[in-house]
Amino acid sequence: MAADVRDRVGRFGVWHRGTPPVELAQALERLGFGTLWLGGSPAGDLRAVQELLDATTTLTLATGIVNIWTADPGDVARSFGRVEAAHPGRFVLGVGVGHPEATQEYRSPFESLSAFVDTLLGDGVPADRLVLAALGPRVLRLAAERTAGAHPYLVPVEHTRKARGVLGRAALLAPEQKVVLDPDAGRARALGRQALGHYLELANYRNNLTRLGWTDADLDDGGSDALVDALVAHGSADQVAARLRAHLDAGADHVAAHLVVHEGEDRIETFTDLARALHQ
Repeated sequence: MAADVRDRVGRFGVWHRGTPPVELAQALERLGFGTLWLGGSPAGDLRAVQELLDATTTLTLATGIVNIWTADPGDVARSFGRVEAAHPGRFVLGVGVGHPEATQEYRSPFESLSAFVDTLLGDGVPADRLVLAALGPRVLRLAAERTAGAHPYLVPVEHTRKARGVLGRAALLAPEQKVVLDPDAGRARALGRQALGHYLELANYRNNLTRLGWTDADLDDGGSDALVDALVAHGSADQVAARLRAHLDAGADHVAAHLVVHEGEDRIETFTDLARALHQ
């Protein structure tokens, strides 16, 4: 099932919180990134997705992820059909349960996600164009059995290796990886720690990292240096590119680079440097 979606997403993509400027999407397409992931619970009407597809020609768009508690699955399926009609083959729908700290309605998450997937598939969303936000073994297995695969967020390379073992070879594995292009390790860690702070307070991420052997001492106070280094690839463009490739070596099919920038940093220039290192 995943062979076709692997071709759609490419080996490297970009994860962006919220809807990026059209100019950034166009630049990413020119630079050879295969997929732009819209993060931060994009709306289920998929209007932002369609607008970026309208402005580009070859870039794949994906959601990372539509939140099942804030979107109606029937509406999402109809929106998928609209986007597909306008731009055949250029959209991958990512859905997930989000976090209990952010959602009053959060209950029976596995059963609710499974029911949401049932409705999407029943309303015409192809399984090979659907991926799930998945961290633990149960949802990873659901992703492999019912959809094209999994899009894990905030994971080190070790998780990619373990996730591949759960998913099997056929399913897509497309993790997000935070990156800071800065050769000054202290400065890069400080920026990475700032980006991680909120996430390390969320139970789903803490539980996942604990399963991987990280301790409360690693997870508290913004994260230990070792944890920051595992979750935020930093250094030169070549060093960051090496970390992205490490996910591929561990079993990922695609890696979505989530750029964390210093104030005033030019994103397009930084992505240009990273693309050069990835494609050389």
